[in-house]
Amino acid sequence: MFTIPSVQKPAAQGLSQDGLSLLQPNELLSTLALDAADWKQRWPALADSWHRLPPDLHLRDGGHYRKRRHACFVQSITAQTFQPVPHRAHWQPVDYNALHGGFERWFDPIEPHITHDTLWINLLTALGQLFGQVKPVSEWFIEAHQFRIDTAGGVGRPTPEGAHRDGVDFVVVILVGRSGVKGGETRVFDAHGPHGLRFVMEQPLTALLLDDERVIHETTPILPADTSGSGFRDTLVLTYRAGGFQAPL
Repeated sequence: MFTIPSVQKPAAQGLSQDGLSLLQPNELLSTLALDAADWKQRWPALADSWHRLPPDLHLRDGGHYRKRRHACFVQSITAQTFQPVPHRAHWQPVDYNALHGGFERWFDPIEPHITHDTLWINLLTALGQLFGQVKPVSEWFIEAHQFRIDTAGGVGRPTPEGAHRDGVDFVVVILVGRSGVKGGETRVFDAHGPHGLRFVMEQPLTALLLDDERVIHETTPILPADTSGSGFRDTLVLTYRAGGFQAPL
C-alpha cells in the first residue's frame, strides 16, 4: 500500500516519488499559495454552479446518475499566459476508456462567469505551475470537468469505466461536496505493481493529484444514506497534458 504520512510530503515531492499527492483543504490552498480568506469568501458562489449541471447524455451503461459540464484551456508556462479555447468535444481512446472511448462527447460548456473568475484561473494556473516542477514543459493543455453523481436512481457511479488512466500527464480530483450518500471510496493503484491506497474524500476542497503515467484510479459507487434517495457527490476533475488535447487521429 502507498502510505499517507502523518506529515504530508510536499506535493511535488509526493508526485515525483509516489505518483500521487493527497491534500487536505488547507494544504491545497497553502501548497498553491492561494488566498485562504478570499477562497472562504468566494468559493461558495463557484461551488453553487454544480447545482446547475445538465445531464450527461453519453452514458453507455444506461444510467442517468451523472450531470456534467466541460471546458478546455491552454496554459503557457514560459509566457505565463492562460487562455480558454473554443468549446470542443471530449475524446479518449478506447485504450484508456473502454466504455466511453473512441467517440467524441460534446458536453455543455462550463458557465463563462466561472471560467473567467480569478479564483478559477488562479487554481488552474497554480496547479499547472506545480506540475511543471515535476515535469518541465512549455505549455499545458487542460480539460476541466464539473461532475455531479446522484443517487436518485439508487446507485451512482463516479467511474463507470472502472479503474483507469486518462491518457494525460496529470489528473486532479477535487471534492466540491457530498450530501446524503455513503460509499464513494477513492482507490489509487500503482499502474505497474500491486501497491494501492484507499480512502474516502469527505471535506470540500480535499484534492487528489495523480501522475497519470504511474497510477490508475477509480471511485466506488455511491448509495443513498437514507430513504430519501436524494444524495449527490460533486467533484471538479482537471487533466493536464503536454503536446495537445487528445483527439481522433
